Amino acid sequence: MRPHHRTFRLLGSLLLVAMGASATGAAPDRAASPTPLDRVVPAPASVDPGGSPYRITRDTHIRVDDSRETRRVGEYLADVLRPSTGYRLPVTVNGSGGIRLRLAKGPFGAEGYRLDSGRGGVTITAAGAAGLFHGVQTLRQLLPAAVEKDSVQPGPWLVAGGTIKDTPRYGWRGAMLDVSRHFFTVDQVKRYIDQLALYKINKLHLHLSDDQGWRIAVDSWPRLASYGGSTQVGGGPGGYYTKADYKEIVRYASSRYLEVVPEIDMPGHTNAALASYAELNCDGVAPPLYTGTEVGFSSLCVGKDITYDFVDDVIRELAALTPGRYLHIGGDEAHSTSHEDYVAFMERVQPLVAKYGKTVVGWHQLTGASPSRGALAQYWGLDSTNAQEKEQVAAAARNGTGVVLSPADRVYLDMKYTADTPLGLDWAGLVEVKRSYDWDPGNYLPGVPASAVRGVEAPMWTETLGKSADLEYMAFPRLAGAAELGWSPAATHDWERYKVRLAAQGARWEALGINFYRSPQVPW
Repeated sequence: MRPHHRTFRLLGSLLLVAMGASATGAAPDRAASPTPLDRVVPAPASVDPGGSPYRITRDTHIRVDDSRETRRVGEYLADVLRPSTGYRLPVTVNGSGGIRLRLAKGPFGAEGYRLDSGRGGVTITAAGAAGLFHGVQTLRQLLPAAVEKDSVQPGPWLVAGGTIKDTPRYGWRGAMLDVSRHFFTVDQVKRYIDQLALYKINKLHLHLSDDQGWRIAVDSWPRLASYGGSTQVGGGPGGYYTKADYKEIVRYASSRYLEVVPEIDMPGHTNAALASYAELNCDGVAPPLYTGTEVGFSSLCVGKDITYDFVDDVIRELAALTPGRYLHIGGDEAHSTSHEDYVAFMERVQPLVAKYGKTVVGWHQLTGASPSRGALAQYWGLDSTNAQEKEQVAAAARNGTGVVLSPADRVYLDMKYTADTPLGLDWAGLVEVKRSYDWDPGNYLPGVPASAVRGVEAPMWTETLGKSADLEYMAFPRLAGAAELGWSPAATHDWERYKVRLAAQGARWEALGINFYRSPQVPW
């Protein structure tokens, strides 16, 4: 039997050599054609196809400027390409040919880039490392989906010829992850970060506290995490991030050019805190921990001075861990707080955010008080939300408050696609892929000046979601559409063309092991 096995091993080796020869160009695959430059999600601002494609081979180098950040993006690209191509792809300084990442002044803004591809190589040019990183995401999508696999694939690895010039429409392109209703580990959050980065998302909003769980260690109030973090919806074990854990999430997000925006929701959605410290309750009695899914029943005691000592301590410690500009103070569904108390609370809390060097973000109910100068209001209402509430937001916007759009019946990723969707909720309606994509942030809210719209954010609430596969099923494919609404020019917005580009992402998600919903609205 041994010669027989040896013969099969030899045949297998010859087959691998033949595959490798094809991938390096020794035996060109004439049937292969590169992905068109305009097949990318989010749609680039400008596409000018033409000329010969570039072929990545075992001789390709990734050439970078002599700077730490450019080299870091180059190493990231190499890490993406090496497993599937099997090539060394050394990252070297300068030189010609191959894949070039270069920093240069130009009309790119902080996050834009230019990609030039031809027979001699691919060059990505940007004013900063974030632009190079976003250009790398575009390059990934121009390569076959098999490039995402973690084992050697046959190729060939062709990049269509031509030029892409690309800058984002909005500076805020966010995704929110609720880690309070169900706790997600550092590694699970990192996995989601990588998925967000593929579509040029640049904000990770972490919902760190709610009635069902407190998820960040606070040294001055240790029971918040140890007790308040000890459960979740349905009564599971919960969990929380140590300060080192949180710093690692921030670091990892930064390496993917996402800014972490932490949220401590208040004065409502605070049962986990109230259960941890009796003195935060007006009657001095701590309620039991909560594992249900109702909202609006909890409130910090607005009239007690200790409430503001508590808020000051939490904001101080969280701000010290967060290099980003923003801190989200929640403010929604405070049904157990009177309007007068709500206004008084926000008047005392917003200056504390500024005291520790951060800019206030709040859910749009913040506009019912007086948003601080520079604050952002995150709108989560529906198409059918009453005109008076919308006008309240519009009035604040006309007065200088920026608006981030997260309409629940458009981009809440936890809404069911159809009545048969096994996960998610439907209080905002059923949100199929077309509905999620087919709206324009620039004119969505009547009376809000286009200049006040800072961008789009897709929240993921986790009452029914307990593992990464659940998050992925609800996020994909809708997350890609939210990312496009935030990045791409309004002129590119067209469902019929978008659904074709979206369909092409399916093979990439399969290669990445992403669990996604195969919407019948998309021609997979």
